[in-house]
Amino acid sequence: MHNIKKGFVYLVGAGPGDPGLITVKGLECIRKADVVIYDYLASPSLLNHAGENAELIYVGKKGGDHTLSQEGINALIVEKAKTECIVTRLKGGDPFIFGRGAEEAEVLIKEGIPFEIVPGVTSVIAAPAYAGIPLTHRKYTSAVAFVTGHEDPRKAESSIDWESLAKGIGTLVFLMGVKNLPNITRRLTQHGKPADTPVALVHWGTTPRQVTVTGTLDNIVRKVQKAGLKAPAIIVVGEVVNLRKIMKWYEARPLLGKRIVVTRARAQASDLIGQLSELGAECLEYPTIKVEPPEDWSPLDRAIDTISGFDWLVFTSVNGVKYFFERLFTLGKDVRVLAHLNTAAIGPATADKLFQFGLKCDIIPDSYRAESVVKAFGGRDVSGNKILLPRAEKARPVLQTELTQMGARVDEITAYRTIAIRDNVDQLKKQLEENAIDVITFTSSSTVTNFKSLLPEDDFDNLIKGVTVASIGPITTDTALNLGFKVHITAESYTIPGLCRAILDYVAPKPEK
Repeated sequence: MHNIKKGFVYLVGAGPGDPGLITVKGLECIRKADVVIYDYLASPSLLNHAGENAELIYVGKKGGDHTLSQEGINALIVEKAKTECIVTRLKGGDPFIFGRGAEEAEVLIKEGIPFEIVPGVTSVIAAPAYAGIPLTHRKYTSAVAFVTGHEDPRKAESSIDWESLAKGIGTLVFLMGVKNLPNITRRLTQHGKPADTPVALVHWGTTPRQVTVTGTLDNIVRKVQKAGLKAPAIIVVGEVVNLRKIMKWYEARPLLGKRIVVTRARAQASDLIGQLSELGAECLEYPTIKVEPPEDWSPLDRAIDTISGFDWLVFTSVNGVKYFFERLFTLGKDVRVLAHLNTAAIGPATADKLFQFGLKCDIIPDSYRAESVVKAFGGRDVSGNKILLPRAEKARPVLQTELTQMGARVDEITAYRTIAIRDNVDQLKKQLEENAIDVITFTSSSTVTNFKSLLPEDDFDNLIKGVTVASIGPITTDTALNLGFKVHITAESYTIPGLCRAILDYVAPKPEK
């Protein structure tokens, strides 16, 4: 991306809903923006890529219910650009496919504001693909037409050539046409489209809320009404709809439609979100903690400066590894000063993080808790050994106590802190009140404790009634039980993959025998 001066606008297609479908360039535009002006159909998770100081402005554009009119949006873009900001206008789908991006570009041209168009994956092709419907196929059709479904049925004359659509094109795709579905089907059949032509409506295509209803021109209106399908939805008309019977893939995902709260710190949540999303879940990010450096580095600095006097380096978390090595490098040292040390890690994720810095663990316990680390040390004589234990500010004393009883000298040093945060509490309570959450995940005792503090005590039981609680392991489960949660799922393997497997086994419908 070329260097630009301030006062520049990117008109960016955010894609159809699945945040993974935004382009690389689109993400770059979000990251570098001073102001992000976004639509209803742009995935909210994309805003996590914006800078900490970026101004985020929501402008609606939801099926006629606009937070701001198009003229107001145009004026807002111009206003922000004229303050020498880099503005990213984030639009659902593609800016130039029924997105009114051209109108916004025309205003920028008139005002002399430089801009760039960043195309996006349009829902016109993405929603049918996620429903298992190819728009073209050698055996069915080599022609496809994209049509607005938003025409007012009260207009004296339609600007759409219905006769050509009905007789001359294989696959038809209508956008924004749910309200006008009766008019669309009537127009097509009136102009010669057979009444038994297959039709599909894909609601919230490419998202975990995706629902597809299929039928024919003569019965699809009844089927959609029965299903209670509302906007947004893509309408596909043509023989290719029949291929969905064998090509349906996205809606076959086992956790599709499940809304799962992730309470882990945002910086570490990507693995859990990624794995649950692959299974079809909609992940709601409500991080209850934030990981920060210690208030005072001097104890860890002293330990690193005297590292030659230690025999063991023991890590109980990925964060411990991360902050230890960041400080090691800040002090001008590297891994060569650790060559004489034996190492232990509480689990495979921590061991993998350590290996990224070139150190292989001498001890990895069979299960991933402090008691298991102690057990793994059982066959070794550590009497008189000096052990460095960089860990969280507040941690269970089991490891230090047991190793000390084995004769070791243990220096437990704070390498990081977990800070409670209260982002979007009102939204969380509203979703709980509306029974819009299926599962809450806890990956540590601190996430449980801080989540509980977000909810009013007198309404706690009512808010979590009917919600499945999933814990990463027995320590976290014990904390949750002591705080009044009913825990439905405890992972047998105390890892993110283990937690995902446990949720899948509990939540996903079992196949019929």
